[in-house]
Amino acid sequence: MRASWICLAVVSAGILGFGAVVLIVPPNGDSLLYRADGLASFGLGVFGLLLAVIPFRRRERWAWATLWFYPVFWLAHLVFGLPPGTDHVHQAVFIVLSLAGLVLPVRQFFPAGVR
Repeated sequence: MRASWICLAVVSAGILGFGAVVLIVPPNGDSLLYRADGLASFGLGVFGLLLAVIPFRRRERWAWATLWFYPVFWLAHLVFGLPPGTDHVHQAVFIVLSLAGLVLPVRQFFPAGVR
């Protein structure tokens, strides 16, 4: 379980960090659109980090289900060539980390014989 929430926390920290950088130092000068995107990314990172650290660690199923947004989010970025970056290595790493964080503890969230 520890490895799972840490994987998800790393993904959250990456999103949070990216958002903070774009918010503070937006590319292309002082574009309000970039700052808004940075703020949204920062908020997504904070939200995901709080989900991974508190309810996910408590094995609350709704948190597990909600965090499936991460692999979908990163897969969409990879498939459609969305930013950030053009190397896409970080996107593949975040897909693997988020999937590992969600698949490894499945039996913790859905034990056999419990409905």
